[in-house]
Amino acid sequence: MNRLYDTVEPTVIDEDLLKQCIEEQGTASEAGRIAKKEGLDFSEVESLRLDFKNILKIDNLWFFTNLVKLNLDNNIIEKIQNLDSLIHLEWLDLSFNNIEKIEGLEKLTKLKDLTLYNNQITVLENMDKLVNLHVFSIGNNNLSQIDNVVYLRRFRELQCLNVAGNPFAEGDYKSYVVAHLPSITYLDFRLVSSHMREEAITQYQDAIDVIEHNERDEQKKQEKERARIAEEKELREAFVDGLMSGQLFDDLFVEDEDGPKLNLLPQMLEAFELYKSKFGKICEELVSFGLKEAQNREKEKNMFQAAVNKAKEADKVQGVAVINEFLAYKKKVLTELGQVSDARVIDAKISELQEELNTVWDTLMGYELQLAEQLEEVNKDFERTMSDMSGTFTETVQNYFTQCRELELMHHDKLTETALLIMEKVVKNELEEELPEDLRLLFVDKDTITNAVNTSHDLHNQRIDNKEDDIVTRVGNSKESYNARISEGEVQRNRHRVAEINHFLENIRDELEQYEHLDR
Repeated sequence: MNRLYDTVEPTVIDEDLLKQCIEEQGTASEAGRIAKKEGLDFSEVESLRLDFKNILKIDNLWFFTNLVKLNLDNNIIEKIQNLDSLIHLEWLDLSFNNIEKIEGLEKLTKLKDLTLYNNQITVLENMDKLVNLHVFSIGNNNLSQIDNVVYLRRFRELQCLNVAGNPFAEGDYKSYVVAHLPSITYLDFRLVSSHMREEAITQYQDAIDVIEHNERDEQKKQEKERARIAEEKELREAFVDGLMSGQLFDDLFVEDEDGPKLNLLPQMLEAFELYKSKFGKICEELVSFGLKEAQNREKEKNMFQAAVNKAKEADKVQGVAVINEFLAYKKKVLTELGQVSDARVIDAKISELQEELNTVWDTLMGYELQLAEQLEEVNKDFERTMSDMSGTFTETVQNYFTQCRELELMHHDKLTETALLIMEKVVKNELEEELPEDLRLLFVDKDTITNAVNTSHDLHNQRIDNKEDDIVTRVGNSKESYNARISEGEVQRNRHRVAEINHFLENIRDELEQYEHLDR
């Protein structure tokens, strides 16, 4: 049912409305408490009611990044939009609006409860990312095709569903819904009995078998695609992507117009297949080597990280021991001071504590300096190791590409020799077989055929060189980038640790100063 708004000015979601709504939720609630604080921070709000506000457009909710529950029901909203920043949202009520299409929910992956009751929706769609959906209310909409509910099979966690009030929801629609959605336990606010489920499944068994068969096929396709993506990622991280299944060999001919034609000459067929086979084997060896080296690099990284973590843990243990020993001493001294009234004794004890605190500072800073030097040495050793591994890898890669160029040169020589022999026969009119029209145009004279063969060779070499340069460049950039992240991470860790030590000591000093003031 369309909710009219032509007699009332639509409300705009602005800062004033948002503050007002938060305050209206009551001071006893978390939102109300936050609203009373000086400088309202929308990012702290977890629940927000914007119902019955005559809102036409969802807007200005970007700062509610920690919102969990949102009421937008009983408004005049026409489109679901501007919700992408609400990534923690679990409960969304958009019932009693004028929404015609389900959209704009892609980022709400944590959503568990979605209410779209009493709108004008005609198709169930664009909800694929809502993998955690438990409760879905789509009653009183314009769903006319009952097979819409099949779309909901993808939501394995869906337990409660409301569809009553749609055009399709007449007669024995419940059996269809229950049979096709095995996960739901409540339909239209009523418990689905085991007897009802059994009868429904029996009634629609043939249709369900077809659907499940199609779902299995689709699942296999998705698994295959995921495997392909995972393999591409593995190859890319090993710097040997674009080399499998003859990819590089095929790339040689992407811009080569004449080479493929010349290689179809009867005299070249065997030579071309041999060239292709040997080229493919070199690429396979390079891929195998690259994957093995990637594993070795990962092992080195893990060993390096383990050494870093061990050093940090040892520093933490000895630092905690020093702090705990001081805190125990401080507690003992302050307890004793509670029984002393002599100001001179108190001053002396406080001075001792402050001196001990300075000693703690020196000790902790000494530990941190020792750790920083240790980690610097570990980092340098790791950088040297990675540099050596990168150098060896690069050198081996270049050797493989040298073999590729040698194969290309051998094939080029064979193709040149064959082409010139055919050219000679063409000139003497001794060629037995008839050449195709596109090849005959290349054999008009010696210069034309020579240029065609040389151009093909140059293009192939360029492709090989480009691929080699790409790998070598990426290896170098990856090494430098990883080392830079390590160095930057250590700088940040050191700064944080020094600030942490200073903050601890400042707090203790403040406590001791307050104790002195209280004594006086």
